[in-house]
Amino acid sequence: MQRWVINVLKRETVLIVAAILAIISCFIVPPDAQYAGYIHVNTISQLVCLMLVVCGFQRIGVFRIIGAKLLGRVRTARGLIITLVALPFFSGMFVTNDVALVTFIPFALAVLIMAGMEDRICLVATLMTLGANLGSMLTPIGNAHNLYLKAVSGIGTPEFLLIMAPYSVLAAVMLIAIIWFVFGDAKVSQFENLGAEGIEQGVLAPNPTQPQPDEIRITGYGAGYGGWRTVVYSLLFVICLLGVGGVLPLWLMVAIVVVAFLFCDRRAFKIVDWGLPLTFCMFFIFIGNMRRVPAFYELAQSLVGGHPLELGVAFSQVISNVPTTLLLSGFSDAWRELIIGTNLGGMGTLIASMASLISYKGVVARYPEHRGRYLGVYTGMNVVFLIALVGLALVIE
Repeated sequence: MQRWVINVLKRETVLIVAAILAIISCFIVPPDAQYAGYIHVNTISQLVCLMLVVCGFQRIGVFRIIGAKLLGRVRTARGLIITLVALPFFSGMFVTNDVALVTFIPFALAVLIMAGMEDRICLVATLMTLGANLGSMLTPIGNAHNLYLKAVSGIGTPEFLLIMAPYSVLAAVMLIAIIWFVFGDAKVSQFENLGAEGIEQGVLAPNPTQPQPDEIRITGYGAGYGGWRTVVYSLLFVICLLGVGGVLPLWLMVAIVVVAFLFCDRRAFKIVDWGLPLTFCMFFIFIGNMRRVPAFYELAQSLVGGHPLELGVAFSQVISNVPTTLLLSGFSDAWRELIIGTNLGGMGTLIASMASLISYKGVVARYPEHRGRYLGVYTGMNVVFLIALVGLALVIE
C-alpha cells in the first residue's frame, strides 16, 4: 500500500498539487452556482477525444511501424540520428510531445544498441526530447496547453501556426546543424538486410518468451500500418480536427469518437491518461475561485499584465508549462505573448515540460550510471535553445 501511494504521488504530482489548491480555494470561495462556469468544456472534450484517438494509434503500433520503415532506408550515423530526431519532431505536432516521447524514446534506445551507438544515448535522447517539445509547439494540438489557449483565445489555426512558425523553423535548423556537425558519415549497416519487419521485431519484442506489447498482440509483426483500425482512427483524427476547428459540433465529435472506440478498442478507455484532463479541471476550479477574490485578482493581473511572455518562460522552469498556462491565462488576455512564452518555456529545466521526464526516466531506468551525465547534457542543450528562441521572440515581439 505504501509503495502504491508513493508511485501515485510520483506519477500524479501535478494533479495532486492542483487538487490541493482547488480544495483550499473552495474554502475561500464556497461552492455556488458560478462553479458550473469554471470548467472549459470545449478544451476537456477536445483533449479527451484526441487522447483516445492517439491511444488507438499507439496500440496498433502505427508510429513505430513508420519508424521501422524509415530506418530501413538509413545508411549513415548522421542519417540515423536525423531520422530518430525527426520522428518525435513531426509526430509531436499531431499526437503531442508526451506521446511522441513515450513511443520513440524506448524505440530509439533499442535502435542505438542495435547500431552500436550506446555512447551517444544521452545526447540523442536529449535531441529527441528537444525535437518533441519544439515540434509540438507549432500546432494547437501539439500540446495540451496549446489546445486550451486556442479555445479560450478564439485564435484560428492558421494564425496560431503563423505565431509559432518562426520558432519551430529556427529550432529545426539548429537541430539539423548540431546533428550535421556532431555525427559523421560513418556507415550503419545493421539495418540494411533486416527490412521494416525485422527492425520492428528486433525493437519491439526481441525476446519471444516475454509478454508481447499491444501493437504486436493485436496486429502481429509486419502488419503494414495497423490494418483496418488505421483507416478508422485516421477518420476519427480528422473528425477531431474538425471539432477543434469549430467546423463540427462538439457533442457530435464526442459521440462519434466514444462510440467508435466502444466497437474498435474498449481497453483504450482504461489506458488513456485521465490525470491530464483532471488536472485541467482542478486548475480551472482554483483559478475560477481566485479570480473572485478582488485583492488576489488585482495583484495577479498587475504582475502578469506587464510581462506575460517573460513570466510564461520563467514560471515554466519551476512548475512546468501546462500549469503556467492555466495560471497566467486567468489574469491576462495577451494571448500571443502567452502562447509564445509558455511554449518556449518548455525548454530549460527538466520539469519545464513534464514530457521531458519521459526521456529522463527512460534513459536512467536502463543506464542509472548516466543520471548525472544526462542531466548535464540535457540542461546545457536546453539552455542554448532557450536563449536562441527567447532572443528571437524579443526581436519579433
